[in-house]
Amino acid sequence: MRIVQLIDSLEAGGAERMAVSYANALKRQTGFAALVTTRAEGQLKNQLDNDVVYGFLNRKSLFDFKALFLLRKIIVNNKITHIHSHSSSVFFAIFLRLVYPQIEIIWHDHYGKSEMLNQRPVLALKIASLFISQVIAVNQKLKIWAKDKLYCRNVIYLPNFIGVSNDVVPNPTCLRGDEGKRIVCLANLRPQKNHTLLLQVAKEIKVSHPNYTFHLIGKDFKDDYSKKIKEEIISLELTNTVFVYGTKEDISNILKQANFGILTSLSEGLPIAILEYGFYKLPVVATNVGEIPMVINEEEGILVESNCVPDFVVALKNILNNTTLQTTFANRLHNKIMNNYSEEAVLQLYLKCIDEKK
Repeated sequence: MRIVQLIDSLEAGGAERMAVSYANALKRQTGFAALVTTRAEGQLKNQLDNDVVYGFLNRKSLFDFKALFLLRKIIVNNKITHIHSHSSSVFFAIFLRLVYPQIEIIWHDHYGKSEMLNQRPVLALKIASLFISQVIAVNQKLKIWAKDKLYCRNVIYLPNFIGVSNDVVPNPTCLRGDEGKRIVCLANLRPQKNHTLLLQVAKEIKVSHPNYTFHLIGKDFKDDYSKKIKEEIISLELTNTVFVYGTKEDISNILKQANFGILTSLSEGLPIAILEYGFYKLPVVATNVGEIPMVINEEEGILVESNCVPDFVVALKNILNNTTLQTTFANRLHNKIMNNYSEEAVLQLYLKCIDEKK
């Protein structure tokens, strides 16, 4: 069993980071791993271990035959038996079966809007599922959706996991603000992540805890949403309270400087950010969406209903004001992450499921 991870790009995102984590983990545990990106490279390429086989197809369209035969060459030369395709890359994996029909296709569904599955387009995925051997869902809602909507009957749930970090960079990020008073949010600048709620919370915290600062880490798409968030930072007089950093490669370095982790999303799957907060022992306040309640209960952090500014402010103040609570939440969440969402725990289940499918 030799597996290649297939992903459309290596820009910073949850699916992309998991593709890299799976490749690195498989190399360590099985002795072989490969990763191929179809459309674009990106910052996450630097986090691939050196001995992972890597390919870039530079695909220009779905029916790009040059890219197709380059992928086939990589598959054949490395005697690969399975394509683990992440998100939309599954369509190019299926295209490959025209010229290499013996390949097994695993589709990893990272769909982040699990609160809005009734609006998800289904026809293309339903057809694609005829050619898929196995579906991996990142949360239980996606598993139920796949079993209900897709033809592939072999559907499993596997949580995201925290891999061994390889994010040493030449110019490490230095967070602004006072030590001990930094609140970090790992989330790309997208409407789903609801940074508007974060800014309203920051406005209230600035009054009660004026020395605390908020640090937004994630891809800036330079679009209307990004423009709106930056304008709100100015209009709410938060320029010395909220800092936007964009995409950063050195997440472990950043989280070691942070003291609290928050997530204000309207919808989620199983956000890697929550796992990373726990791994680095940050007390967490997050919205009660997606798979987050499966990770955090009342003993491990505080969850509030989505889009409720007053509740989020109260929850965050409770943690900021109580050092005992901070330590308790941080340690309990860390232990849960290590026991249930570590590379070793998840990869053991992953390999077992694939092996049973053979």
